[in-house]
Amino acid sequence: MSREIIAILRGVTPDAVLPIGEALVTAGIDVIEVPLNSPDPLQSIETLAKGLAGRARIGAGTVLTTADVDAVHAAGGTLIVSPDCNPDVIDRTKALGMASYPGVATPTECFTALRHGADGLKFFPALLLGTKGLSAIKAVLPPAAKTYAVGGVGPSDFADWFGAGVTGFGMGTGVYKPGMSAAEVSARAQEIVAAYDAAKA
Repeated sequence: MSREIIAILRGVTPDAVLPIGEALVTAGIDVIEVPLNSPDPLQSIETLAKGLAGRARIGAGTVLTTADVDAVHAAGGTLIVSPDCNPDVIDRTKALGMASYPGVATPTECFTALRHGADGLKFFPALLLGTKGLSAIKAVLPPAAKTYAVGGVGPSDFADWFGAGVTGFGMGTGVYKPGMSAAEVSARAQEIVAAYDAAKA
């Protein structure tokens, strides 16, 4: 069962990334991003893309330029997540056949992203928008538009966000902090998956 959860491994290192990726997939999270402000992020992306081939979708976060998009593509990544809405980045992502998740916070940014082919809208930081803000913006978005709450959202909040119409979540420090072991990540991921499934039920 593929869940609409993106694990954000900010600060992960290439030597530790594969066991952590394995732990996430085993727990039920099969979309993983390595932010480009992590140590040797392209190496981590390549390691995950090869090691979890056919089992997970791997990509990068904090992608700010078209050159970044090209580099992630060359490393084997298939999804691009950004903190902002940059049409050039979205266009390049789609031209390379990758999935695009730009950061948005306003209706203007949402529609700009969708017009350029974004696959999902990353509402960031979600804690500033809140469920009421998302619900208001959802009222004018195309029904098929996928929305993700990222930043300040935890398992105890999932039901409220689903009630507001969100599609899924990006989980950062809630699932991984630099230095955490695969076992620690596994425990957190299992808690997140259990809360997600319960909130969706």
